[in-house]
Amino acid sequence: MLQVVESQALAGDALVGHALVGMELPDLEKLLGPNQPTYRAKQLYDALYRRQVASLSEISTLPQALKNELLTRNSVGLPSPERRFDSSDGTRRYLLRLEDNRTIEAVLMPEDIDTGTAAPEGAARCRYTICISSQVGCPVDCKFCLTALMGLERNLTAGEIVGQVLFVARANGLKATDTRLNVVMMGMGEPLLNLDNVLKATRLLTDRAGIGMSEKRITLSTSGIVPKISELGRAAVRPKLAISLNASTEEQRRQLMPITRKYHLADLMEACRAYPLRPWEKLTFEYVLLRGVNDTDADAKRVVRLLGNLNCKVNLIALNPGPGIPFETPDPERVASFQSIIRRAVPCFVRKPRGRDIFAACGQLKRVSTDLLEIAPAGAS
Repeated sequence: MLQVVESQALAGDALVGHALVGMELPDLEKLLGPNQPTYRAKQLYDALYRRQVASLSEISTLPQALKNELLTRNSVGLPSPERRFDSSDGTRRYLLRLEDNRTIEAVLMPEDIDTGTAAPEGAARCRYTICISSQVGCPVDCKFCLTALMGLERNLTAGEIVGQVLFVARANGLKATDTRLNVVMMGMGEPLLNLDNVLKATRLLTDRAGIGMSEKRITLSTSGIVPKISELGRAAVRPKLAISLNASTEEQRRQLMPITRKYHLADLMEACRAYPLRPWEKLTFEYVLLRGVNDTDADAKRVVRLLGNLNCKVNLIALNPGPGIPFETPDPERVASFQSIIRRAVPCFVRKPRGRDIFAACGQLKRVSTDLLEIAPAGAS
């Protein structure tokens, strides 16, 4: 007899049903119960994560009677495609529906390996980045981000986090084990405010008996939840860490990122200095440039003083505009001047905007659906 194991959300979150994706091997053993041989759980785990099936009917290693029993109270648990938006630069934004009918977004960004630029469909040599969400909405309220306007609806489960990777990879003929594929937790939500589920998802994504990604190819971006940064650093399996900085002074950061009122800039920098980097790892700092607000040469020099003694790199992002955002994008010359100052002390790169025309760029995810966008059939390749 199967034992029912519900996917538990955090306190106050809705239950999303009996989704198999998100369960680790002990969870599946408990689900199948003592009357099934232990290798059945391993077969199910292998099908879900290594072979990445989309439905229980695709699993050929399990007896039909067991599959029928599983089907009565369980599902694979992948999100359902609601809409797909295709950008002129090859980026794809997916609106995905969860089992409780809430929706989130994930983005696929192809990049030409030889040139480092956007790669339209059919390019010969591509690497791919899947940007995934960790919450439905976001509670942090950064003033330059469209997602902040949604507020927070709930945390995602580990299965809902992993499911985005599996769905987007499958929909585009990719394998999550492909060394050309990277995952960034930079979509909707603040990952460190859902850390237990983010870490469980990371374990599932990196388990060599399952999906088998490298930790080097998964990155988590945070607005700076200081206590959770140290907790992340203690995890045996964890993504790389990126910090959303966006300001050169405490006062400036409080205005742009109200979370700074609780976790001060000085405390954030101390947490970064104490963070236990692995031998191959650098911290990444992300800095969204806002015209006339945080983009002066003086700002750049202050950023150098903040970061100069850290083993890190800086990614500059010229603001991706959106309705309701009261800031403007700086001129390319201003971005270049800012970069030239930073790179005297720290490796510094300008992140090229991807998918702006379909509201898929950094800071633009707000489930935007408009007749001005070209909408492809959901799930189409």
